[in-house]
Amino acid sequence: MSHRQHNELKNTNPLLGDRWPTGGTTRSGVPGWLSGSTDKLTSTYDLVEQMYYLYVRVVKAKDLLSNPITMNCDPYIEVKLGNYRGTTRHFDKKTNPEWNQVFAFSKERIQSSLLEIFVKDKEMVGRDDYLGKVVFDLNEVPTRVPPDSPLAPQWYRLEDRRGEGKVRGEVMLAVWVGTQADEAFPEAWHSDAASVHGEGVVNIRSKVYVSPKLWYLRVNVIEAQDVQPNVRGRAPEVFVKAQVGNQVLKTKICQTATLNPLWNEDLIFVVAEPFEEQLALTVEDRVSPRKDDVLGRASLPLTLFEKRLDHRPVVHSRWFDLEKFGIGILEGETRRELRFSSRIHLRVCLEGAYHVMDESTMYISDQQPTARQLWKPPVGILEVGILGANELLPMKMREGRGATDAYCVAKYGQKWIRTRTMVGTFAPTWNEQYTWEVFDPSTVITIGVFDNCHLGSSDRHGGGGPAPRDSKIGKVRIRLSTLETDRLYRHTYPLIVLQSSGVKKMGELQLAIRFTCLSLANMIYLYGHPLLPKMHYLHPFTVNQLDSLRYQAMNIVAARLGRAEPPLRKEVVEYMLDVESHMWSMRRSKANFFRIMSLLSGLISMFKWFGDVRHWKNPITTVLVHVLLLILVWYPELILPTIFLYMFMIGLWNYRFRPRHPPHMDTKLSWAEAVHPDELDEEFDTFPTSKPHDVVHMRYDRLRSVAGRIQTVAGDMATQGERLQSLLSWRDPRATCMFVVFCLCAAVALYIAPFRLVALVAGLYMLRHPRFRSKLPSVPINFFRRLPSRIDSML
Repeated sequence: MSHRQHNELKNTNPLLGDRWPTGGTTRSGVPGWLSGSTDKLTSTYDLVEQMYYLYVRVVKAKDLLSNPITMNCDPYIEVKLGNYRGTTRHFDKKTNPEWNQVFAFSKERIQSSLLEIFVKDKEMVGRDDYLGKVVFDLNEVPTRVPPDSPLAPQWYRLEDRRGEGKVRGEVMLAVWVGTQADEAFPEAWHSDAASVHGEGVVNIRSKVYVSPKLWYLRVNVIEAQDVQPNVRGRAPEVFVKAQVGNQVLKTKICQTATLNPLWNEDLIFVVAEPFEEQLALTVEDRVSPRKDDVLGRASLPLTLFEKRLDHRPVVHSRWFDLEKFGIGILEGETRRELRFSSRIHLRVCLEGAYHVMDESTMYISDQQPTARQLWKPPVGILEVGILGANELLPMKMREGRGATDAYCVAKYGQKWIRTRTMVGTFAPTWNEQYTWEVFDPSTVITIGVFDNCHLGSSDRHGGGGPAPRDSKIGKVRIRLSTLETDRLYRHTYPLIVLQSSGVKKMGELQLAIRFTCLSLANMIYLYGHPLLPKMHYLHPFTVNQLDSLRYQAMNIVAARLGRAEPPLRKEVVEYMLDVESHMWSMRRSKANFFRIMSLLSGLISMFKWFGDVRHWKNPITTVLVHVLLLILVWYPELILPTIFLYMFMIGLWNYRFRPRHPPHMDTKLSWAEAVHPDELDEEFDTFPTSKPHDVVHMRYDRLRSVAGRIQTVAGDMATQGERLQSLLSWRDPRATCMFVVFCLCAAVALYIAPFRLVALVAGLYMLRHPRFRSKLPSVPINFFRRLPSRIDSML
């Protein structure tokens, strides 16, 4: 198999939405595992394969026997099924404990026909005491089919060790068979992860996260009054510094040396609900290039400011008192007199009509404005079934062997999902299904696979070393507009990662995707409207502002999701949001250059074909072009219909060759297969650089050479544009005079001569035989090349 085929999509045919079996013998050898169940399709999870689990809910116990020596009971429960044992937490000195904990045993790993539940008394020294047990025959376990109500727990009397009689105490239990669609599944203890203990148990569970609601905070600094410099008699150079969290922005220095400076300047921040930070303002005096004196300050909670939900130009401005800053003015009555002696005039609002971008516009998954009142109804539903992965590579060492503990993260809109972690397997099977509302089909869902490095103390670095980071295995992007409506896509996507050593395939991810349209009329309506809310076009931000604001938004999202339980860690969020996509990369520059060349190749091919026609390379084709020219000249009203009919026929012909699967990561398009090792090393270098000076020197010279070529091309394009402009600008009086006279003659000739005759003569002249051509450039080209440009005035 070639390297290209190795990275292609593969069609799969998993048993999606599997039916509940009605009997027979299971793979584990337990007869009638689901005997008595109905032949009924589950109402959810129809994009993934059914996975069967034995669920055990341990609710509570009562009247447990105390230890005759200590007169206390520290109870806990051990659930045993074959070789798998799960235990609840223990309670100190409690004979009526409540656990309310669920255990899930995978059908694939069951090696016993009996489920044993032991109640034990934890001893600090020696062996734990045995209080009693309850035994279930798996043949008698009922089956719960969603959306049935949960199974009611029951009280069971405890038996002695040998099962020969009852002992004191009862335990409330519920035992049933279900699938991953059961609501008890996400929070259950899983036998697949029996080796995980302590805080690692929380980090392996599946969760749904919601991005914080982000707002743009617009601070219009208008003016200040009675700003007194610390040094009397000195003309102050005043500016305002505003800070929200770790975001710091400054106004320009007021050009007028006055005690009432005027700025009227906008400062834009990103803030998130709930508003935990405050707007901290300081008025400062530039005493020297390295020293600024603080003249006053104010700290304002963000809840003071109004929320603007449209493009109304008027937001009420307010005066805020400044607290004086310094030592010499903080004594006695002087402080009371001067504390509010100066104030600042602000117009501040929270912009709700913008979309706060926390991801690249190329891979944007959400385009809705911040204010939910401005949202439009959804046009579709996106359903994604994360089935599993194959051929994953070992990501770390555990007990002398390679290991991978993989989990998936998917991000679309404000909703993030994280699957459970499959411990110690290179072919994990998640079979989890999630749903998103779609408000615009021109959006992208991103699905990443990561290795969990937070399973407990064994995975932590010793001493005071850095905290472990979850390793990225790869990701997949799918643009929803490339999906056909109501079609189920079942493919295996290659997981490709670019490392400092080169491009590497880390495995394959198997997905099932379905995009359902809710309103075809609304979806067609969207195609004629802007991507972003109208505020982005009525009052746009600068490119530098957007880059800075996106970086701040990503930091806020990463910080907030990192505080969830379990946390969605910073390295995961940054990888999903392409935090380093703006960094310089020689590989990416080459890839973009060849993308441009591939686009121009069609135009170049068309000109080449026309050149062959003009040079009579194929006389039959040239004669047909002459016939077409005569028809279009004789009936000029057919020109536009012919063009549109031609495009219609091309589109109809290309329908046979339309893509049948969503796009995926392409190593050839990314120019990752033939990249030079040093260019990769430069791409993965830190910012600022950590390389030696000689390496930086070499890379700087290389960057200068590349930039020089780009500069030359940009200069050539500017030169041609300036020559076109100089036709009528009289920069070259003789050339402009000749062109003006030519325009007059052409206007008279075209007014007198029929248009058909002119078009026919021009077409026949263009298609004349090569023996009537000169090898020298034509007169119009020579004339155009002689026109002046502004390059003569450049230094």
